[in-house]
Amino acid sequence: MGRIGTLVRATAVPVALAFVAITATGCFVAPIEQAPTSVAPAEHLRDGPQTATLPSDDVEPIATDPPARLPVTVDSLRYGKVTVTDVSRIIAVDRNGTLGTLVFSLGLGSHVVGRDTSTAFPSALRLPVVTNRGHTLNAESVLALAPTILLVTDATLPQTAVDQIRSSDVTVVVFPGARNLASNNALTRAVATALGVPREGELLNARTDSELAAARRLVPSPSGDPVMAFIYIRGPAILYLLGPGSGADDLIAAVGGRDAAEHAHIDEPLTQVNAEVMLAANPNVILVMTEGAATVGGPDGVLALPGIAETDAGRHRRVVQMDQTKILAFGPEVGEVVAALARAIYT
Repeated sequence: MGRIGTLVRATAVPVALAFVAITATGCFVAPIEQAPTSVAPAEHLRDGPQTATLPSDDVEPIATDPPARLPVTVDSLRYGKVTVTDVSRIIAVDRNGTLGTLVFSLGLGSHVVGRDTSTAFPSALRLPVVTNRGHTLNAESVLALAPTILLVTDATLPQTAVDQIRSSDVTVVVFPGARNLASNNALTRAVATALGVPREGELLNARTDSELAAARRLVPSPSGDPVMAFIYIRGPAILYLLGPGSGADDLIAAVGGRDAAEHAHIDEPLTQVNAEVMLAANPNVILVMTEGAATVGGPDGVLALPGIAETDAGRHRRVVQMDQTKILAFGPEVGEVVAALARAIYT
């Protein structure tokens, strides 16, 4: 995800998604019978296309330029233990933009000297971009900015660029690329620790937890377990149903839904969409990235894609779109994302 130009298969779709290279399959099975609930799946659902938006496009820092408590020794995936001594010039890169959002949310935005294409909120737009089309890291662009520390994930490509930057005496800390609720607080804590601001990390986690709890109260109880399909779109020829391990399944559960891929017994994180897959999944709601929907003509174009018109979501025109830099990033804005989706999905 902005955070995706190309997808690569991974256990989490970070836009990195994981937004990860695509080796998905088109396997599917016949629709399964839904267990009875006390509420019909469609009872609380809004009909017609909806756009889910956050209260603000920008990041709200938990603190203002907090002092870093350094040096600190932390784990860096692939590189073992790393000692951080200087965070005066930070570059944070991942497909989802989550790391950049975390640095700004921790109050260290004034120390950031470069960004990835997914870190696109207003207070970061002044910064030079160090990733190429497709979210690949450009080592020369990074080194030209003389960073003291580079934050990346284990999904950052190419690895040769990361190694080149590290060999140029830049401290490189590598974090997991998986994005889901289970690892969300741990990632915040790890980034805050690496930057010498652990207290701010705990404050940020407390705020995120509070916002997530408030968001979950917006979901009807019982919700009726509506089946929701997250479709990654980049033009009419690039259509993937996100499934288990993509991060989309976790997000769908948070808004009271059942993941359409799991509902159709699909166990791949990415499955190429065709009419048979959509009919097997038969979602009540379809989730998309706004930018991806635009490549096929917006929500109306999504509804015209193979097999979608014949689904329950298609018949009721239930397409919910959200900015690609927000919807699967998780991180400190996940509570606001869940709240925005809940308001767009339910009446």
